[in-house]
Amino acid sequence: MRFTEVLMPISIIGSFGLTIYFFTKVFTDYVLKKKMIEKGFVNEDTQAIFKKHTAAANQYSPLKWGLLALSGGIGLILIDYMSVDMDSTLPFGILSVSLSVGFLVYYFIVKQHLQK
Repeated sequence: MRFTEVLMPISIIGSFGLTIYFFTKVFTDYVLKKKMIEKGFVNEDTQAIFKKHTAAANQYSPLKWGLLALSGGIGLILIDYMSVDMDSTLPFGILSVSLSVGFLVYYFIVKQHLQK
């Protein structure tokens, strides 16, 4: 049994599940904000909380995706330079480790920046 026969259904089901999750999250956040506005719970303090939450979440997003793309690219370059059997799981491990290192670098940069 080839790994592509196993990984293809997992990736399709996983991407479908992530799509449903993010759609549901965005939709429920929208409904919650709409109901809060209708009930009159929104004042300047509440609006400041919404703006602060979205600003903090989006402030480091380019750094995260840039580091993930860089570390993923480095992992793919390493895989290309190694002579690996097509049925080996080593390329998946190298790519996973390189992406994990990228996420760890991102985490420590953001943690260090927020502590200042």
